[in-house]
Amino acid sequence: MAKQKTKFICQSCGYESPKWMGKCPGCGAWNTMSEEVLKKTTGRRIAFAHSEPSVVSKPSSINTIETSQEPRIQTSLKELNRVLGGGIVKGSLVLIGGDPGIGKSTLLLQVSSQLANLQHDVLYISGEESVKQTKLRADRLGIRAEKLYVLAETDLEYISKAIDETNPSFVVVDSIQTIYHSDITSAPGSVSQVRECTAELMRIAKTKGIAIFIVGHVTKEGSIAGPRLLEHMVDTVLYFEGERHHTYRILRAVKNRFGSTNEIGIFEMKETGLSEVVNPSEIFLEERSKGASGSTVVASMEGTRPVLVEIQALISPTSFGNPRRMATGVDHNRVSLLMAVLEKRIGLLLQNQDAYIKVAGGVKLDEPAIDLAVAISIASSFKDHPTRATDVFVGEVGLTGEVRRVSRIEQRVQEAAKLGFQRVIIPKANIGGWNGPSGVELVGVENVYEALQVALGG
Repeated sequence: MAKQKTKFICQSCGYESPKWMGKCPGCGAWNTMSEEVLKKTTGRRIAFAHSEPSVVSKPSSINTIETSQEPRIQTSLKELNRVLGGGIVKGSLVLIGGDPGIGKSTLLLQVSSQLANLQHDVLYISGEESVKQTKLRADRLGIRAEKLYVLAETDLEYISKAIDETNPSFVVVDSIQTIYHSDITSAPGSVSQVRECTAELMRIAKTKGIAIFIVGHVTKEGSIAGPRLLEHMVDTVLYFEGERHHTYRILRAVKNRFGSTNEIGIFEMKETGLSEVVNPSEIFLEERSKGASGSTVVASMEGTRPVLVEIQALISPTSFGNPRRMATGVDHNRVSLLMAVLEKRIGLLLQNQDAYIKVAGGVKLDEPAIDLAVAISIASSFKDHPTRATDVFVGEVGLTGEVRRVSRIEQRVQEAAKLGFQRVIIPKANIGGWNGPSGVELVGVENVYEALQVALGG
């Protein structure tokens, strides 16, 4: 008998090597190289999803290609429709990742029930739970749907047969790390298994026009487990974020071939399941303390939606030689940069102060427009001087202390006016060319020193 050929594959990044190595040269991870048997190939030409093997594609001028609007199916969750770009596209492959227990299965079971109630056949495939366990979860969520079919299976061959027999409009696979291909010798969840199973599900979605949702596990760093190729293969990648000890969950799109990216949908976890939050700004600000130093409000853009969020700062004298710098919800390096600007340009002695920065509500902000609010909150806590409760701060701060222009300022100001804020401090370059809403005072500042004069009175 011929000896089986093997190779070693990194389970973190998919790097392949003919021999075992303790450290992966691709991603630098230790002890992630796993031995897998090479799959024999028949040399047969692989047919693409949209073309027959005998058809040869020819280049076409982009001006002669006809396009049509992708038909979308609306769910009852408007937040999910927004994140997907307006609804579910037939034949799309959607990957949803998130921490264990965050609510991925609950969300997809609710969506499956809603689609089944709209007279769509839905097949829910669970590789982690039995049919009875799925039924118990459905009873807890109050789900009753005649056209919702449940299957507990991990073999991809039987899953394909079930899809052919049921002929559903939507399929949910929970999760891709538990599904295995019988022709591959490696264990379920390995790089080869995840790659081949996803490719087969993509073929089914494209050839049959079935929208397939895939649940993916995440690593301790928060990224989708398995090869990076998995995110490149699918049409849409959604991340379900949030603290398990908080009731609010954020569904964020990081890739979408049928809509814009960086859209978010906000849900609240209740005993009866997930319910959408229509006005998230009110939720994030409802417990804000009045008259407390170190608290500011920023109008941040999440995709196309403006969201008002509270930023809190606590500055206290350090008890150690090196002061501590801790940040939750904002980049740690951004906080250090802003503190250096305040110390150099404004003269605040922060080098012997511990700094703790937090975004209330468990939201993560990563756009430059939050710089001014973070700087004002740090200065407010350091001076123990509160800002006005009706102020909103928007602006990017440069290394020389200037406040730079931000995008979509009209939408940010409109959101602040809708929630009753009376004054918005914005970059001076953003004033002019448009009219703000009535009842809101717009204050333009050129640098951080002017902003501190306006916010704290010097």
